[in-house]
Amino acid sequence: MRETDLIDRIRRLAGPSPLVRGIGDDCAILRPRANEDLVFTSDFTLEDRHFTRKTHTAADIGYLALARSLSDIAAMGAEPVFCLVSLAMPPGFAVDSFFKSLLALARRQKLSLAGGDLSRFDKVLADVICCGRVPRGKAMLRSAAKPGDLLYVTGKLGRPRHRPQPRIAAGIMLRRLGVKAAMDLSDGLSLDLTRLCRESNVGAELSFIPIARGASLEQALHGGEDYELLFTAPPKLKISLGTEIGRITRSKRILLNGRPLEPKGFDHFAK
Repeated sequence: MRETDLIDRIRRLAGPSPLVRGIGDDCAILRPRANEDLVFTSDFTLEDRHFTRKTHTAADIGYLALARSLSDIAAMGAEPVFCLVSLAMPPGFAVDSFFKSLLALARRQKLSLAGGDLSRFDKVLADVICCGRVPRGKAMLRSAAKPGDLLYVTGKLGRPRHRPQPRIAAGIMLRRLGVKAAMDLSDGLSLDLTRLCRESNVGAELSFIPIARGASLEQALHGGEDYELLFTAPPKLKISLGTEIGRITRSKRILLNGRPLEPKGFDHFAK
């Protein structure tokens, strides 16, 4: 089978697109409406790093590849618009299952597949670029946390899901409530909170950690792959979504029950 034949099959699976131009050209074309910002993210999903073919089917990999990028869109409080999928795969890989699963998640999130790239390789490598839209100037940012804000997380931590559910609806709801600062938890609470605090030039004091059933405190703090939303809000905002876990401080330190918390989460480049 030639690449053009495979692209035609994927285009038929994806169906109609709201884009000016989607799969089949060198670039997808989107004509945004006035008074909105577009947000873009890109995430690798790599065999033997994020999954193995012993533990994940092609359908699992397709779902995970899109879910990881959608989690970033959720953290901005954005509505998904389209994605680009680049996939490298070995002979015999069930590419139809990969895309059927990815597209099932895309349709649930009202997201279009606009194109991408295909290649042969000895392992499965997927790179998914997602675009979302948000009212102009309203995207939630890592750099918007303020001293005195309360700190929240949307779910329990420490037990990575085989098929994580991107918190798109939660992100949109939080943005509409007036939340300004958020990020997704993909590399562990201790490391991701450190990143948020660094971008906002603040510190944090943690007083409670919501631990998933069967997980340890160590896993909840440092395990990663939770794909929940970490966010801050001033006390005057009434937040019913999520669990309060602490507060933002002027100090640059991050403390758990008064003791320094070391960022031990997952880092691709850490020794």
